[in-house]
Amino acid sequence: MRNKLLLSGNQALAYGAWEFGAKFASAYPGTPSTEILEEIGTHYPEIEAQWSPNEKVAFEVAMGASIGGLRSLVAMKHVGLNVAADPLFTSSYTGVNGGFVIISADDPGMHSSQNEQDNRNYAKFAKIPCLEPSDSQEAKDFVGLAFSISEEFDTPVLIRSTTRLSHSKSLVRPGKREEVEDKPYIKDIKKWVVIPAHARSLHIQVEERLRRLGDFSEGAEVNRIELGEDKSLGIIASGISYQYAKEIFPQASFLKLSIVHPLPKKLIAKFSQMVDKLWVVEENDPFIEEGVRAMGIEITGKERVPTCGELNPELLKRAFEKEKSSPTKQEDLPPRPPALCPGCSHRGFYYGVKKLGLTATGDIGCYTLAVLPPLSALDTCVCMGASVGNALGMEKALKGRHKSPIIATIGDSTFIHSGITGLIDVVYNKGEITLCILDNESTAMTGHQDHPGTGKTLRGETTKRLDYIKLAQAIGIERVRVVDPYDLSAVIEALKEETEVLEPSVIIFRRICALIAKREGKIHKVNPDKCIDCGQCLELGCPAIYHKDGKAVIDSFLCMPGCNMCQQVCEVGAIEEE
Repeated sequence: MRNKLLLSGNQALAYGAWEFGAKFASAYPGTPSTEILEEIGTHYPEIEAQWSPNEKVAFEVAMGASIGGLRSLVAMKHVGLNVAADPLFTSSYTGVNGGFVIISADDPGMHSSQNEQDNRNYAKFAKIPCLEPSDSQEAKDFVGLAFSISEEFDTPVLIRSTTRLSHSKSLVRPGKREEVEDKPYIKDIKKWVVIPAHARSLHIQVEERLRRLGDFSEGAEVNRIELGEDKSLGIIASGISYQYAKEIFPQASFLKLSIVHPLPKKLIAKFSQMVDKLWVVEENDPFIEEGVRAMGIEITGKERVPTCGELNPELLKRAFEKEKSSPTKQEDLPPRPPALCPGCSHRGFYYGVKKLGLTATGDIGCYTLAVLPPLSALDTCVCMGASVGNALGMEKALKGRHKSPIIATIGDSTFIHSGITGLIDVVYNKGEITLCILDNESTAMTGHQDHPGTGKTLRGETTKRLDYIKLAQAIGIERVRVVDPYDLSAVIEALKEETEVLEPSVIIFRRICALIAKREGKIHKVNPDKCIDCGQCLELGCPAIYHKDGKAVIDSFLCMPGCNMCQQVCEVGAIEEE
């Protein structure tokens, strides 16, 4: 075994699960947390690992494994914990058998998310401990600490990571796997069956446990005072914010917090007496700051450090300068808005949506990029599965006063995640919307993970494949059809027909993701002698097509073999096979 490994935070969390004896792990992929389960599934066969249909199911399965006596882990991005919130809060009451660790990867700056929530608040709300590592070494070590706390205090433990920690790399000292004996399962209905009579007693235990966790936090080595040369300035920080603050203020004194809930109040009070002025540096919400202020201690925090966006050393430096300097001047670069990939099958579908002028509720996935010009085909995007409910609600609200038919658009993985119940609601409440499932046989946006609709498990084993047609029919949908989204005329015909009927319908637009498809067929070129510069091909929004010297041009390097959507929209025959 090597003395040091260079690991990302996600790799280190996976290594920690292996090193500290985890035997079960589950997740639903979501940036920035995805690689945790991918690493476990790829490199650590001692841990049974699985993708679940959504985060709630992943949480419940991992919790069940903990009840069964295994050290278990569940991982998700921050909004995934919203989906899993129901079992989260009750798991605080039941406690654990085998150690149970929950990893939430928050996304300050919203690099790939629809909101910027701070999940330290979940720990406080659910009354469970929260650990916040500041580098890959701590990410690995804190998995072991979390398992120990979980089993000692009979509680789930939340580890909060962030995008920068999840994806940046630092050195880690590897250790050998700790073989932990499985705990026996003993039937105990007063612990595991949370009916009101039992829950009242369990709540009392939760409050007592929180008090004991507070005492533990006071003496934990991971919460430490670091006196610097400058004792006039004291900084309280946690997570990646600690690294930024150390870089910008190396002479200052620090209280490094790793257990951020419950806060070590005595340690905070002691540190405040050792310095002249006190700052708190943290990303997003004033979580630590509010706790310190509640103690009556004067502190400087969010009046300087922004609540919105991702923190970085330069921003932190400017935040605490008396005269705020202007941001570092950067060379002006041309804008590069995100776009659907060349050859993406979703392009053909949304091209048809725009041509017909449909009102389209959207969902979470790479197809959300169809909201941007030139497709400009989406009306809403809220959260996983919301497209179906949003479409039904809009139909109820706008019936008789909105001429544009309403469709819901959702990816295959997202449909399985949380679209099925919405479709049941459409049938049950006599909706007439058309649900369009964009089936590219992958959880594409997060890196092409498998799901129940691909017929492959996390480790690539063959399993039962979900049949969307039979599922829709079983729900009560009588009109179900499959269309190749590369066939633009078929796309438009199907959309037109299904939105004209007065009953719910499902169209499955099936074509494997262009990034994993076997590249077959020819690429295309523009014959400049025939091109009349009408701009029809540019309306597809394909990155392989651009405008130059009054003509359309196709980049042969980017053009996807087998995709001929541009050729279909060219009315003068200027686009030819190469």
